[in-house]
Amino acid sequence: MEATKKEPFRFPIMICIYLAAIAVGVFVMYLLPLAEWLSLLIADVAATIVVFAFSLVFRNASVYDPYWSVQPIVIVIWLACTQRNFPVTVILPMVAVLLWGVRLTANWAYTFRGFASENQDWRYTMLAEKTGGYYVAVNFFGIHLVPTLVVYACMLPVLFTFRSAPAFNAGCAVFFALAVLAVGLETLADCTMHSFHKKGGEGFLRKGVWKYSRHPNYLGEISFWWCIALGTVCIVPSLWWTCLGALLNTLLFLFASIPMADRHQARKPGFDLYKKSTRMLLPLYKKQPKQ
Repeated sequence: MEATKKEPFRFPIMICIYLAAIAVGVFVMYLLPLAEWLSLLIADVAATIVVFAFSLVFRNASVYDPYWSVQPIVIVIWLACTQRNFPVTVILPMVAVLLWGVRLTANWAYTFRGFASENQDWRYTMLAEKTGGYYVAVNFFGIHLVPTLVVYACMLPVLFTFRSAPAFNAGCAVFFALAVLAVGLETLADCTMHSFHKKGGEGFLRKGVWKYSRHPNYLGEISFWWCIALGTVCIVPSLWWTCLGALLNTLLFLFASIPMADRHQARKPGFDLYKKSTRMLLPLYKKQPKQ
């Protein structure tokens, strides 16, 4: 398939959209006399509504795509700007989230071509075709609001770690290292896939981390947020409930993202054999079925 032409002003426009969303979120934060976690949640939703409005203007729900990675960066910056002290237990999750967010945003920027309808994520186009007149609601709740709430829930361990500034222990360092490795896995998976497409690859990628896993990039994403949550539990066991975000994120991938991706891949010849011979997430050897 021939690549669509890149729109020259796509990045300045997108930056303006997100600056507007951030401005609204910051305004809401200062306006609400509520608990910080609740004010931050409402501000997050308000910013999402701004992005949603622009997605309607451009008739392209992919305006929301970078929000997944930009949202945690903004939250971490907000927490850092309002934090009084920075023990290592605060610095480690902050560095991990910034590393994760910058990498994922850069990956989005590499693939972002513009606002034309053909540049919209195929999943959103599929949902629009299936839901018809209900798509506006599906767009807001399914594509925009639910991911915002899930990622916000994933950020709760970071929020409460910042504000409690607990003492350091080895578990915190171990899970920080594992979080960095998860970011590395995502980076390797994405770079391998980009190289595959750039060379005009067809069929199924079976090299590198993709050799034994159909979704190694999703494995890295799931693993990262579990590392953030468990790193928090190691230093503040009473915050065990903040693992809910990592759990919701896992369920989102297992029951939404992965099934949709597999159905999309199923249109290619040989998918059934590929699925039988390649694990869904863990890149472990799987006995090859007889053809």
